[in-house]
Amino acid sequence: MRFGLCVTVVASCFLPSFSIPVIKSLTNGRSFFPGQLKEKRCGPVSGFYGQKQPDWDANGMDGWLNTWWNNHTADISSNSMGFAGAFGQWAIGNPDWSCRDDGSSSDCDFDPCDSRVLNDKGNDIRQAYYTMESVNRLHSYFTGLGQAFEVASIGAALSKDSWATVFYKDKDVKSVTVLKEIINAITTVIGIGSAFAGLAGAGAGAAAGALNSLFTGAAAVATPLIGQHQDDTFQKSADLGGILGKIVLEAMKSYIAANNILMHGDNFQSSSDIRSYLKGGLFLAFPGVDKVALIDSMNAFLTGQAINQLWRTQKIFIMGGGACGDGQGIGSGPQDHVVCRDGKAWYLYYWQENDVVSTTAHQWGWMAAPPGADQLAAGTNYPGVTIEDVINSSLDSYNVARFSYNADTAASRAKDALTNGWGNPGAAGASWEGVFTIPVCDVGWAAGSTLQGKEFILQPYDHDSRPMWCGPVCTGDMQTTKDFIAATNMNNFDSPKHLCDTPPGY
Repeated sequence: MRFGLCVTVVASCFLPSFSIPVIKSLTNGRSFFPGQLKEKRCGPVSGFYGQKQPDWDANGMDGWLNTWWNNHTADISSNSMGFAGAFGQWAIGNPDWSCRDDGSSSDCDFDPCDSRVLNDKGNDIRQAYYTMESVNRLHSYFTGLGQAFEVASIGAALSKDSWATVFYKDKDVKSVTVLKEIINAITTVIGIGSAFAGLAGAGAGAAAGALNSLFTGAAAVATPLIGQHQDDTFQKSADLGGILGKIVLEAMKSYIAANNILMHGDNFQSSSDIRSYLKGGLFLAFPGVDKVALIDSMNAFLTGQAINQLWRTQKIFIMGGGACGDGQGIGSGPQDHVVCRDGKAWYLYYWQENDVVSTTAHQWGWMAAPPGADQLAAGTNYPGVTIEDVINSSLDSYNVARFSYNADTAASRAKDALTNGWGNPGAAGASWEGVFTIPVCDVGWAAGSTLQGKEFILQPYDHDSRPMWCGPVCTGDMQTTKDFIAATNMNNFDSPKHLCDTPPGY
């Protein structure tokens, strides 16, 4: 009989490799599969391994956690580690489970396998396990942010020499408002970066409530830091990268401190506690912060914002709306700085004013590439930002708010995209709307018009290229054209109309 049992066991061990091994117990003859062995060894909790973000809502976790919280407020208050300690005591019998950012590499560790306390929770095993996994991974999120921003890579990437001379060649030195506008936009960039880091492994729209907390929480810590730099002058734009990098690093350092506040069960920025960050299961299967992708995204946003604000002080604009390849009798644009989108061509322009006294036609200026555009096209000194990004981002900004897209619009739109799932700003990088807000003029309508000089509306880059805009060139509407002229700093600038037979009206 003993020999027969041995044969049974040995035979099972020599099944072909493509078969599912079935192992028999020598005590009661029961058969079970490898997954059941794992459960036998680790307890019932192993049946909930391999969790996914949607499992949170599918099992009513938000409601369950709220109920647990309300029933254990005294435990949270009495535990020196607050919420994390109280939950650790209840779920795994460890009152020192703090998940604090205090230099310890193990204060948030837990091993659910063979945990008697956890496996004795009955109907609450799944919920206890999901909560602990989410808290642990939220802690890893903050740790990942800290590691990403410990290095000076973001400051180094932004600290280029002479920003103001690379991307600015206008004759008039502009005011301090240029730098202020760039700095004001940083709150949105930091919020986007925070949400982007948390979206690793999840699609846009996942756990909207948690993404809202990540966005608003991170943006809030930047606000007091911005005030410290409001007196910086335009001349400091030469060190613009250093200023931006410093603010971002300071903000992220402050934001990472939210870990301890949340783990203790307190409200961060007087708005929400850890439950809002866990809401929807954003961190239930969080794989960790992709530090390289995060830094690249933040650099692209900050670089784009900075270039945009410098360019917005000059006569830089986007014009197009005709068929890709032109040929419609409204001129021909520069083919090296163009985007063909939805069958329409859009060109990036800079109306270069004559910088010497002249009585020739050159006194009216000419069409050129914007200052620094060649470096964006080269893709070396300012990686992550392309000419295509400039045009696409500006077109999206124009479609949303015409010439009025500002920092408030950017914040509102980014937050809406994250919480309603129609976009992931961090993944889009510098092509995201609002990074660039270069004024846009749609001249496609002129193809079928009798507008004087319409064949000279679009021009290539050349010292002898001088467009003619003899009427409501933008969409055929005079008010839109006036708004465009103002947005491109061309008020009281006669060059576009110097050959018109009659005043064009703007």
